[in-house]
Amino acid sequence: MDYDDDAPPDLIETNEIILEEEKPVKVPITIVTGYLGAGKTTLLNYILTAQHGKKIAVIMNEFGDSLDIEKSLTVNKDGESVEEWMEVGNGCICCSVKDTGVNAIESLMEKKGKFDYILLETTGLADPGNLAPLFWMDDGLGSTIYLDGIVTLVDAKNILRSLDDPAGKVEGHEETDEHGHGPVMTTAHVQISHADVIVINKSDLVSEDELQAVQDRITSINGLAKIHITKQSVVPELEGFLLDLHAYDRVEELDKPSLGHSHLDKTISTLSIPLPVLTSAQVEKLDAWLRSILWENILPGHENATDRPAFEIHRLKGRLVLEDGSEKMVQGVREIFEIFDSPDKSQGQVAGKLVLIGRHLVDFDFPTSLQKTVDLAKST
Repeated sequence: MDYDDDAPPDLIETNEIILEEEKPVKVPITIVTGYLGAGKTTLLNYILTAQHGKKIAVIMNEFGDSLDIEKSLTVNKDGESVEEWMEVGNGCICCSVKDTGVNAIESLMEKKGKFDYILLETTGLADPGNLAPLFWMDDGLGSTIYLDGIVTLVDAKNILRSLDDPAGKVEGHEETDEHGHGPVMTTAHVQISHADVIVINKSDLVSEDELQAVQDRITSINGLAKIHITKQSVVPELEGFLLDLHAYDRVEELDKPSLGHSHLDKTISTLSIPLPVLTSAQVEKLDAWLRSILWENILPGHENATDRPAFEIHRLKGRLVLEDGSEKMVQGVREIFEIFDSPDKSQGQVAGKLVLIGRHLVDFDFPTSLQKTVDLAKST
């Protein structure tokens, strides 16, 4: 039989059904941070030993002596990354890896199979604001993991001292006034300001008044975070505590009473701005306003404000109610933010609001700037 190479191919009928490509199931990752001694090791020990029926990968920067697991396996040692694995009896796995980037963690998951959850433990001095943007990515990038939230553990007995200790200041964030005075921003500040859940541990070591003082100070820094109080890192349940936080796709904490009214901490504060019903054009202007304060570090209307320290935005959340009855959510960490359709329908029972957590917010008039930029006075 002769074949003509230039002829079009024959069409062959087929009854096969072409199935749509299934979207990969994404695994949630929770960043666990806190000072040395806050109880992270005890908490992660519980995850690795309790019979909770969940398959969890705990990724640690280094193995502590208190982990009661004896054998480790070096999977790879190529000069760039060292991965050590410990199989535990409850279906979980513990690993240590130098590179905590997205590609490294996805590679680890491919080697050991799928997990229900991933917990990433940071060093005591880590700034979670540097890690969160790595895992909070657009769906279009095709990552198999997503950021579920940030959990910060604090030691009830020592956290107030840590917040006021100049030795713990974050490098590159010193005050810039002519006298060098002013409140210090410590690692404890940034670990609290970025948190979606804050665990106040070792509550049995302080009095009720001392514990209340700790809660008040933490709430003044971060009015959005859920607060749990524990003793010896005892976890009542994992869901909503460490797992299934949905911190980046829900905003129900915006309805907390007295949100953003406390300025007890002089370094970082929570600012709440009520929003009226918006038009789609006003949402676009709000988007531009956010780009200015997050990307350019410029507050519209305060471009020439050189008489005060620069502000920093660590975390933001918002709910936008549109005139057509639809709702949008705003989520942001550092310079990364997103405005998207709300998955929950409140049927007009909630009000619009934007909440900022950051440094030197009280030194600027954010509400007036937003009102003028977005023409909120024209809204009803």
